[in-house]
Amino acid sequence: MSEAPSAQSGSRGDRQGTRGGAPPAYAALDLGTNNCRLLIATPTHAGFRVVEAYSRIVRLGEGLSMTGRMSEEAMDRALAALTVCAEKVRRRRCDRIKAIATQACRQAENGPEFIARVASETGLRLQIITPKEEAQLSVAGCVNLLDRQAEAALVVDVGGGSTELSWVDLKGQGLDARPREFAAWRLPIKAWLSVPMGVVTLAERFPEAHGSPEAWFRAMVEAVKEPIAAFTHANPLRETFASGRAHMVGTSGAITSLAGLHLDLPRYDRGRVDGLWMTRQECDTITGRLLAWTPRERAAQPCIGPDRADLVMAGAAILQAVQELWPCERVRVADRGLREGLLMSLMSDEQPRRRRRRRSGVRPAGAAA
Repeated sequence: MSEAPSAQSGSRGDRQGTRGGAPPAYAALDLGTNNCRLLIATPTHAGFRVVEAYSRIVRLGEGLSMTGRMSEEAMDRALAALTVCAEKVRRRRCDRIKAIATQACRQAENGPEFIARVASETGLRLQIITPKEEAQLSVAGCVNLLDRQAEAALVVDVGGGSTELSWVDLKGQGLDARPREFAAWRLPIKAWLSVPMGVVTLAERFPEAHGSPEAWFRAMVEAVKEPIAAFTHANPLRETFASGRAHMVGTSGAITSLAGLHLDLPRYDRGRVDGLWMTRQECDTITGRLLAWTPRERAAQPCIGPDRADLVMAGAAILQAVQELWPCERVRVADRGLREGLLMSLMSDEQPRRRRRRRSGVRPAGAAA
């Protein structure tokens, strides 16, 4: 994962002098198929404190499933958002940054070309991570939402271009590590699967048309179920799920939108959505409401809006597909995930750096080299 000191302004000495005794600031940037998201945080004893957050829908993967390439319009939208992110990183004088890209850049023929363009125009050095790394980081970001009274959990990260499923052993070690002790690869993930379908790709594959909404929705559900049903590595945990000793964690804009609808929020409120428990019946009820609405009626909902009106049904279909194959009575909604996992990874990486500097007699610098 990349560090981008070139996205920061001033010399090391200037930065350190300006920050004085202030705690170091870390930035985590996630460029996905649908969204560009940034978190800037300072470490605390138990975790970290967010000092700035930014999110913009850029639809970088728009049309990618049909052409194999990211369009100029999509790349321009992403670059505009990344320029904002780079400026926020400079303004906050972040000590270190991890900037990653996921499915759209993994899949696109012109992904490497776009990564080079981002570095040239913004100073941000994006690293395209693997699906396995994406799954690990998503679980890491949701660790605090796992119910330790259960025996297992299925973390479902619904992205724009792919969906990562991670089956976690809640009796295992590695779940209580503080950021300074954290390592994503130590998490007790017993099996993981990356399905190359997310809300953008699924919505493009199954465009909404006149006819039966139920038949259209069912076609999406069955398409998602096929690769999940063929995956057998998680089968040793089936009895745990069947006996009700497991729960699900859903992280994505589509799933948080479903939670906002369930709560009938007049506007989206992260404080009420993040960590919310929903039953399977409540998820099904919200899906039924969505199916009864026209696209215009969905767009008018404050927790959906026009940018997600054509994607929220795809997200509901992915959740439905997972529930049919791995039924869980309890679903926990996460307005967190990959970025938070990135921050934990970044802060844990910094601890050995600081120890090595102290042993060598080198004074810690205000930014990574």
